Amino acid sequence: MKQYNYQGDLQKPINSGFNAKSTTDEVIKGINLEGKIAIVTGGNTGIGLETVKTLSKAGATVIVPARNLEKAKRNLAGIARVELEELDLANPGSVDAFAEKFLVSGRPLHLLINNAGIMWVPLRRDDRGFESQLAINYLAHFQLTARLWSALKKANGARVVNVSSGGHQFSDFDFEDPNFIHREYETLIGYGQSKTAVNLFSLEFDNRAKKHNVRSYVLCPGAVGETELSRDAPADLFHKLGYSDAEGNILPEVAASLKTIPQGAATTVWCATSPLLNDLGGVYCENVEIANLNSDVSIIGGVKAYSLDEKNAKRLWNLSEEMTGISFEVS
Repeated sequence: MKQYNYQGDLQKPINSGFNAKSTTDEVIKGINLEGKIAIVTGGNTGIGLETVKTLSKAGATVIVPARNLEKAKRNLAGIARVELEELDLANPGSVDAFAEKFLVSGRPLHLLINNAGIMWVPLRRDDRGFESQLAINYLAHFQLTARLWSALKKANGARVVNVSSGGHQFSDFDFEDPNFIHREYETLIGYGQSKTAVNLFSLEFDNRAKKHNVRSYVLCPGAVGETELSRDAPADLFHKLGYSDAEGNILPEVAASLKTIPQGAATTVWCATSPLLNDLGGVYCENVEIANLNSDVSIIGGVKAYSLDEKNAKRLWNLSEEMTGISFEVS
């Protein structure tokens, strides 16, 4: 059996027994996470919150970093074994402070779920000049994973789960101009690039980390209703995309195709906990299954080969170290 997923060599369904309509409750059935420690970014809203609830019900202690602590406290009220900490993914110093506080506790980290993300935002830059979707969706999670590496190793059987999107098909990674300095900014191109980066990172990280019994997975949750991902979208965007009428009402056929939040979070939970993945890693998953390679750029679904390219995965790792100023030695 092949041991790595470069070029999508392992991108074949494994008969998980689940499908697009499967829920978190179905996926977690029979899984015991007592004594396990998890971190879930973006864990106080949407599919992140559902992920936290599910892991907690299975016995895990879940740390939820959040920028708005008051909002997070309200949303997480009543969930057992949850620890709330401050973290602003747009601020590298905040990422370092959060990670250092966890490391000082001396605990192992069994599950790191890099779930937080933004979409449909206008051109914004962080203090380093990096485009915001690339900075938050990818670079911040690269930094967080690097800073928590020693705790992941300590778990002796950890998983890093990166939430990507079918939107990675909007764009390959532009190594010449990743921050839209010279090219015209298009929000979906920026989003697609950031998610392609997530795919490439997950692929390369798994190959480097597996010798330490740390595996990595990347996934598409699907189109999910009732999340906050579209909060920054222009009012007319969904109409332009054919998702809503001129008054902003979501078209019935579009609404019918959306997943519920428990369905949207199911693939995350499966990647984090399924014993079927014990000897697999670096794979892109969707609908609670390993996805197929999809070379048809006109069809959303599956994973594009360019986001699993070995050369680009290694090139992106080096660029990420350069952009963040972090030497991420997986040793």
